[in-house]
Amino acid sequence: MVTIVQPKVVVDPVDIEIEISGLSKIYETKNNTFQALEDVSLYVKNEEFVSILGPSGCGKSTILRILAGLEEATSGSVKVAGEEVQGPSVKRGMVFQSYTLFPWLTVRENIEFGLKLKGVSSKERKDISDKYLELVGLERFANSYGKELSGGMKQRVAIARSLANSPEVLLMDEPFGALDAQTKQSMQQLLLDIWKKEKTTIVFITHDIDESIFLSQRIYVMDARPGKIKEEINADLQLFKNGELVEVDRFMKLKKHIITLLKH
Repeated sequence: MVTIVQPKVVVDPVDIEIEISGLSKIYETKNNTFQALEDVSLYVKNEEFVSILGPSGCGKSTILRILAGLEEATSGSVKVAGEEVQGPSVKRGMVFQSYTLFPWLTVRENIEFGLKLKGVSSKERKDISDKYLELVGLERFANSYGKELSGGMKQRVAIARSLANSPEVLLMDEPFGALDAQTKQSMQQLLLDIWKKEKTTIVFITHDIDESIFLSQRIYVMDARPGKIKEEINADLQLFKNGELVEVDRFMKLKKHIITLLKH
């Protein structure tokens, strides 16, 4: 078994953007109950990129939906910027695995959708959508519709639409899970570049070990049935340079450690 020594890090409470304490979630059906999460506690610092990694059915997406305000916790505390999550908020953007674009709207109109609901003027909406069209490399497709886009392009629009609303936190639920390997790799690099520019706090759900190591500053590895945090891991973005793996030994050691955690 590979041993990874994780240093104890003292975190200033002022730096914490997300704080989850003792979170549990129980689903009740007509015949029985099912505990999806048990006593989950974690934190995410301001401007940090954190992944929650685990097998299917471990409850990682449930954590994200509770963070988004789409589901209620059975017990425990879920705070964003020091405030308890009471429901959905424009302060928390969400990107799903499915592209969730409005097919009757153009790319630009999709990006501007939330801004229009907030009453932002048409000139300001255009300025903002221009910025994010350029950020995700879709300037030439501003007037295209979803049916004219590839899967990776649709996901770029979804990311741009979330960021256009200036969320404090971006919640991403396996956003690249449906993409082919090459597109997935390019989208991972794009997301990392966007995060470095925008400094948005990101919580990223994945079951892909390589993806979590490539993207994250820290990784929470989950156990299943019921879902709970098995270990917090300090990842290292310096393992990669311009998308290329430069420290193979350290990467493999970290990957083997995570594989061992998931096996046991």
